[in-house]
Amino acid sequence: MTYTGDVSKGGPADVRELEKITIAKMEVGDFGNNAYLIRCRETGDGMLIDAAAEPERLLELIGRQPISVIVTTHQHGDHWGALEEVARATGATVVAGREDAAALPVEARPVDGGDRVTVGVTDLEVIHLRGHTPGSIALYYPGHVFTGDSLFPGGVGNTMKDPERFNRLYTDVVERIFDRFGDETWVYPGHGKDTTLGAERPALPEWKARGW
Repeated sequence: MTYTGDVSKGGPADVRELEKITIAKMEVGDFGNNAYLIRCRETGDGMLIDAAAEPERLLELIGRQPISVIVTTHQHGDHWGALEEVARATGATVVAGREDAAALPVEARPVDGGDRVTVGVTDLEVIHLRGHTPGSIALYYPGHVFTGDSLFPGGVGNTMKDPERFNRLYTDVVERIFDRFGDETWVYPGHGKDTTLGAERPALPEWKARGW
């Protein structure tokens, strides 16, 4: 089946099968949050990105195979509403950006840009994106980037109409994502539909000019 990334509240996960990992995307909660389950195809180990809400559905998605890590992309509560329950049930280590880790309801291992988070025999690169929150992070796997609330179809994340925060986030997103990765790179955001860098790149000057 062809992966689209189009999911809906209460609906099934959409699953993408890559050579070394699988990616399952599910919408949870009342704010259209996306949760992503990544599994290493060789070992079966798993990583959950954003235990946002509905712990029962997330645990059903995880199933009987283990997960060793839960990554929280940033400190906003709609992205960790199910974190305590899922972490307790799975025993997984919780990981978050250094500047946001202390705001979570469970102990989290802080990470910085350039660090690696391992799932099975592969790993994902941590990218620090300042502006939506001080410690927001994205995760990069070749050709795929999980951006939390820092990058969406149509623009960067909410910076509360603060020009300084917007400029910081816009600059980080351009320099640390668009300038590094090709147009074919698939973007998995914290809410809503997926996109690609190629689809968004032509609009970068417009985003800069409008300031949001």
